[in-house]
Amino acid sequence: MKIMFSAGEASGDLHGANLARSLKELDPSVELLGMGGREMAAAGVDIVYDLKNLGVIGVGEILRKIPFFFRLRDFLVNKMKEEKPDVLVCIDYPGFNMRLAKAAKAAGIPVVYYILPTIWAWHKSRGKSIAKYTDLAISLFPFEAKMYKEMGTNVIYAGHPLVDTVKATMSRREACAHFSLDERKKTVLLMPGSRLQEVKSLLPCMLEAAKLIRRDAGDIQFILPRASTIDEGLLEGIIDSSGVEVTIGEEGVYDMMNLSTAAIAASGTATLETALMGLPTLLIYRVNRLTYWLSKVLVHIDSIGLPNIIMGHRVIPELWEDDVTPENIASAVVPMICDKKRREEMHESLAAVRRTLGEPGAVMRTARAILDFARERGAHEAIQ
Repeated sequence: MKIMFSAGEASGDLHGANLARSLKELDPSVELLGMGGREMAAAGVDIVYDLKNLGVIGVGEILRKIPFFFRLRDFLVNKMKEEKPDVLVCIDYPGFNMRLAKAAKAAGIPVVYYILPTIWAWHKSRGKSIAKYTDLAISLFPFEAKMYKEMGTNVIYAGHPLVDTVKATMSRREACAHFSLDERKKTVLLMPGSRLQEVKSLLPCMLEAAKLIRRDAGDIQFILPRASTIDEGLLEGIIDSSGVEVTIGEEGVYDMMNLSTAAIAASGTATLETALMGLPTLLIYRVNRLTYWLSKVLVHIDSIGLPNIIMGHRVIPELWEDDVTPENIASAVVPMICDKKRREEMHESLAAVRRTLGEPGAVMRTARAILDFARERGAHEAIQ
């Protein structure tokens, strides 16, 4: 059996890697290939296109790269025609993957969509496209599965994979030693994102906020996990110009979360990961004016952080666009470090998020569903 992946971001690379390991565990003979990154390659996926070349964010940036994405889609479709996989697994990255799914369907390749477009937040019309061009959709949330089913999608709810994977591998003492941090000091985790534009936009502001946090909360140390899609030299250049001492960690992001007192994170999967680790977090979100204006028109939710959307209210604070300033960041983060009552309230709220996400085993359930689907599809075609 041969399975092809399409993942376009660092979070998709991680989900794809965990899925690949589970697929190999269930069927060691399965062949895996596709678009992905370092994590998927380490899990045994033959990478035909490296996602580190895809670092765009926002409508303006995407519009400028439309010809590139058409060429990339054609390249992957041709690869599918050459390799003839039993199934294409699209992971998140809906702006690209939905078009790839349509092309795969036209080429006779069955499509599974994993980490579905967030039709409960915006672009509800995408649900109809998923129903039309996807043979099997795998949902992370019960309410999401219900929405897709009502739109005619063949969808199953498998649970959230992060419940399986978000866990520290070291004690706090071991992690501090591993990352050369002072165990006696409080630590703030800086997570400026996995896309180049995000990092360039958010990291300088985070670093200015770090100066204020250190002024108001004492001798705080800072650590930053480098996404595989971001060049280390770029990070070092931004950090050096700020004058703030920051440790850059290459791997072990959950160990970084485990040793940290608070986090500042770009909007995305990272905020759900910090929630599962019980780490008080500030979400920040800033894009260009066109993207922000469109999001105000199209998005129909009051929060963009996954923990907040899941719970239906703010469990972590959010700063958007012009509110993303060093002063506002510091004002939100210092109480997470210094105010015991505030920390306890956040810990209780984050524990509720974890309980809401269901039981462990989601990744293995997803892998089994994909293999069963591929085998049933193959048997059906053989009969015909």
